[in-house]
Amino acid sequence: MKSAVPKFAVIFAALAISIAIGAQQVPEAPAGFDGVTNGSAPQNVMDDASKVFQEVEAASPNGLGPVFNDVSCANCHQTQAMGGAAQVLEFRAGHNDSSRPATAVNIKHRGDTNGSAGTFVAATAITANGTAIPNRSLINQRAICPDAQEHVTDVDNIRATRLSLALFGDAFVEAVPDATLLAIAKSNHGEAIMVDVLESPGTQAVGRFGWKTQHASLLSFAGDAYVNEMGVTNPLFPDEATQVCQPAQGVTQPNSSIDDINNFTTFMRALKVPPRGPITAEVIQGQAIFEKIGCATCHVETMATAPAGTAIHGGAYVLPDAIGGKQFHPFGDFLLHDVGTGDGIVQNGPPDTQYKVRTMPLWGLRTRTQFMHDASMGTYSEAVMKHGNEAGNAVSQFRGLSPAQRQLLYQFLGSL
Repeated sequence: MKSAVPKFAVIFAALAISIAIGAQQVPEAPAGFDGVTNGSAPQNVMDDASKVFQEVEAASPNGLGPVFNDVSCANCHQTQAMGGAAQVLEFRAGHNDSSRPATAVNIKHRGDTNGSAGTFVAATAITANGTAIPNRSLINQRAICPDAQEHVTDVDNIRATRLSLALFGDAFVEAVPDATLLAIAKSNHGEAIMVDVLESPGTQAVGRFGWKTQHASLLSFAGDAYVNEMGVTNPLFPDEATQVCQPAQGVTQPNSSIDDINNFTTFMRALKVPPRGPITAEVIQGQAIFEKIGCATCHVETMATAPAGTAIHGGAYVLPDAIGGKQFHPFGDFLLHDVGTGDGIVQNGPPDTQYKVRTMPLWGLRTRTQFMHDASMGTYSEAVMKHGNEAGNAVSQFRGLSPAQRQLLYQFLGSL
């Protein structure tokens, strides 16, 4: 007697075939590390925006600092080509307040906090001259003068580092409909957070940029990075982190006009998606193994952007022909998951996000030498084995692979 095929398997197979057929009809997003525009901006406009992206800031007249991590966008985004990632780590801190009720999530993972269970509280950084910078999980590692240098205290015993991310393909990620991300979240139990679109007050969208999915808009992301990574205030983020060593004159407030972050955004929106390496027979076999053991549940291969002409961000951005109606292959879902590697930081989401981080999109993986959100792993096998919790079954499946199967899997990962 033949065994019955489970109904859900038939439905899933039909859905997969439907998606595959639909994907064949959607044009591919252009790929390359060549500095050539994806078509959303003329080449000369992209080149001019790239120059602003690479500009080195100074305390006066640009407004660098008083506390900052680096002096140029390019210093954190330049591997392989301008806009790529770099082995640059930012530092975050905070603590759990045991006087406040602990959530079930905190109790479950309390051993990860190096402290007592409770509600997360962002750090209060102390400058070298004793000035407090409260409610700020980001601890900047540089300052324009010795007195402004930030330090953490023993109270803030949750410490985390985060690896800088590449910007290639983010123009297409920005254009993915919220409904797509929400549907993926429903199917794989990822967490989608609604975040403010800062250039369009009163508008929210599903967050997708940053390790905690802090932003849905690349313009909002640009403004955030400008003030938090370089200390340059702008119309979307007009407030200084501290007044210690703040120049008394010669620097406007905000430090920059909207033009700077608009240029950053133009450059990011003009970047292509990361190109693949050679796709050999072994790579194809490796991808089949990747899918079979469950990695593709969160590392989603293909997404598509909304049609050209679609207005997003409350009408602040209309998708051009070069961005709208394209498919791309991030091998990520841009959602938050607890895979046992969370950094203990609550940033923009609810308390349950403390031990969640955004799924790392695997496109461009071959351009990195360190893996995971904190750069703590140096090989593909280490990175896989680091996973747990939601990814526990996939890791168990990985352990059961033969050496030959693992090598095929690694060849696939090395093609991304």
